[in-house]
Amino acid sequence: MAASVPGKVVYDQEGVFIHSSCGKLEDQDSLIPGTLRVVEKDMEVIVDWRPLEETLDSSNILFAAKDSSSVVQWNQSPKERNICGPEHQGSYEAEWDMVNTVSFKKRQFANGGIQSPVNIQSKWSFLFSLTDLKSIKQNKEGMGWSYLVFCLKDDVILPALHFHQGGSELLLECLEKYVVLCESEQDSRILLVDCQNRSLSQSFENLHEEPTDTLVQASTHISQTILSLHSYFQKFKRDPYTVTMDNFSKVTNFFRATDPATHQRPPQEIADFLGDAIPDLKINQQEESGFEVITRIDVGTRPEVHRRDPVSTVEWESNMDSEGRIRNVDHLKHIIFKGGLCQALRKEAWKYLLGYFSWDSTREERAQQQKRKADEYFRMKLQWKSVSEEQEKRNSRLRDYRSLIEKDVNRTDRTNKFYEGQDNPGLILLHDILMTYCMYDFDLGYVQGMSDLLSPVLYVMENEVDAFWCFVSYMDQMHQNFEEQMQGMKSQLVQLSTLLRFLDSGFCSYLESQDSGYLYFCFRWLLIRFKREFSFHDILRVWEVMWTDLPCQNFHLLICCAILESEKKKIMDGGFGFNEILKHINELSMKLDVNDVLCKAEAISLQMMKCKVLQCTL
Repeated sequence: MAASVPGKVVYDQEGVFIHSSCGKLEDQDSLIPGTLRVVEKDMEVIVDWRPLEETLDSSNILFAAKDSSSVVQWNQSPKERNICGPEHQGSYEAEWDMVNTVSFKKRQFANGGIQSPVNIQSKWSFLFSLTDLKSIKQNKEGMGWSYLVFCLKDDVILPALHFHQGGSELLLECLEKYVVLCESEQDSRILLVDCQNRSLSQSFENLHEEPTDTLVQASTHISQTILSLHSYFQKFKRDPYTVTMDNFSKVTNFFRATDPATHQRPPQEIADFLGDAIPDLKINQQEESGFEVITRIDVGTRPEVHRRDPVSTVEWESNMDSEGRIRNVDHLKHIIFKGGLCQALRKEAWKYLLGYFSWDSTREERAQQQKRKADEYFRMKLQWKSVSEEQEKRNSRLRDYRSLIEKDVNRTDRTNKFYEGQDNPGLILLHDILMTYCMYDFDLGYVQGMSDLLSPVLYVMENEVDAFWCFVSYMDQMHQNFEEQMQGMKSQLVQLSTLLRFLDSGFCSYLESQDSGYLYFCFRWLLIRFKREFSFHDILRVWEVMWTDLPCQNFHLLICCAILESEKKKIMDGGFGFNEILKHINELSMKLDVNDVLCKAEAISLQMMKCKVLQCTL
């Protein structure tokens, strides 16, 4: 057997056959056994298939070429051929036509003779870089041996590889470490391939870890990272939260050591990618006639706003009657909006703010409700707890939820004492509540990001049942953010863009000139309500203020505007482009002053309320 491609072998599978049509009989296939490997070499990933009897050196490896009749022909490649030239990295196509049946010509020698079937095995070896891979076609389930067909970006289709000893699924799992596999809308058997920079992918996997040497090394490959942004937006279709949280949380590490002058993005490139990733998201990138008048209205002067101290337990109890009903609800919500709650009061008050408790319920009614809700919760918890290992093997959906939850729980707020350390009871409760939510909402199940919403709620409640039902109420508000169609995110991005244009058309126009008018850098803010932007303690304050629904249900959009206004001068005076804006916004995480942001957001709301044209918008 020939020597393998030098490098680190990450996948090695024997019993992978090519069924050629070069058998002795015209209607009989010839089976060519071989070994398939995936090899990491010099920041590149190579897929290499060789017949078992292969004794050729690398100069005899065959590469695909396409003749004028669109029938695939196999030709030997010269030694010096570069299998992953730079032209391939920019040749990605988002979609491609259905794969048609193709035939393979018997290779002719220079003298015109037909290649002998005896030597056919030595002529079928191939290898390619993942940067050249366009798609993978799978066989239908139940149709004989599993096989995969690789299609390269120049539309060359390699011979089908039949996995007589299994291993096709393991291969796909291996490839998914380096590329994004997106199921084709035209044919579910076809997986569209989107290559990512390997360093970028590994760095994103370490979302919750401290920066490592790998991240430092990755920053030196920023040009490859920028070329890989297209894969980010394709993966965004499949899982918006994972991509957004992972990529934006680590993007600073890549841009920090980069000279912006040497890495200019093609105009409109990212705007086009976003349009593909979020269908129906239409945000103006240029001024339009008929729109300028309304965006240049005079919104008046902004009032000065001051916040008060958090609501104390004494103030709370003074608004409760003898049977435990809350009186003066509007007043209570107002002072919560103005100052938040003291920590000792949150465990009780959050139940009202989230709608778990009714404001006019009595103590006895709430006690009875908690008992009913506890019974209901543990019935649902028992549903997944009682599933045996054998049953779970036949329930892929439950397996996937469990795997994703376990992964997320192990990296959610681990620096908080409530969740730090191994075998922490807080982590167990976080896991169990999320698993039970899958039983509560079968349609949605678990989507990455929900653990970020649950963590502060569980921290405050310190009770599994109460935390679950408060989380359910919170998810009722946030549900559309996590649905497959992302309708909630589409609407909020459009609303935020419109609002910003009303408030500051000049800044809005500047962002549009830098391909940032769609405000995509605010996606993480909206998706999990600033969970990653403020400290853990401060996010408790932000959330309880927003839950009052004062002065409007869209107060979180005004918070976005307040943050952007604070950063406007740095962005515009610095002449920040797309990359710099992204880097700057990302670096605001954990540096925002909660009181300053809330004051500005409230002042913006009061300013808009005074403007009759904007009252309905607010």
